[in-house]
Amino acid sequence: MKITYHGHSCVQITHEGQSLIIDPFLTGNSLAAVKPEEISVQYILLTHAHGDHFGDTITIAKRCGATVVAIHELATYLSWQGLNTHGMNIGGSFSFGWFTAKMTQAFHSSGLVLDEEQRIVYAGMPAGFLVTVGDKTVYHVGDTGLFSDLKMIGERNKIDVAFVPMGDNYTMGPDDALQASEWIGAKLTIPVHYDTFPVIQQDVETFVNRLEEKKMRGRVVKPGEVFEI
Repeated sequence: MKITYHGHSCVQITHEGQSLIIDPFLTGNSLAAVKPEEISVQYILLTHAHGDHFGDTITIAKRCGATVVAIHELATYLSWQGLNTHGMNIGGSFSFGWFTAKMTQAFHSSGLVLDEEQRIVYAGMPAGFLVTVGDKTVYHVGDTGLFSDLKMIGERNKIDVAFVPMGDNYTMGPDDALQASEWIGAKLTIPVHYDTFPVIQQDVETFVNRLEEKKMRGRVVKPGEVFEI
């Protein structure tokens, strides 16, 4: 399995010629090293509807014919826009053939902000995803604050890689993300959702060093970087 980090919270997983992308925020993401038209995937997984996660979903999905996997309300909205969708809800899992996705809870908010209309469209609950390919599991925690069920999720799943938000202000900050990482207990923890905007700038190297001090393996992955598990 190959994993590509595209900056912010955007993660792409590729396996045997198949590919999915989570939260494809590329346009407007100054850290992204790829453009939406360069992305080719069969599935798009959305943790929630905020613009820095929803991003280029419609553009990519229409060009690729990709299926968008999201919470029921958001999936329904996108189906009205002419996209192929698969709605899920918290706690549910589904096999998409080459991978299985399980939707976990996240403590955040979710809504489509229509600036021109000064209107917000309710988009269901925010979520995280446990994505399993073969015997490997990747946990995209989504945007969230710290909550104790992360410990249960870690205890019940053998997690190879966890993408944990740590930018503060909108999500957990470094201290809470460190606690979350301990509870999740992944073999490898990768910090995300930082530095994209001034308000979430963080010293990510220090965060990874703190993981290492607690005997956890952490890694700073640069946007555009690819690695295998």
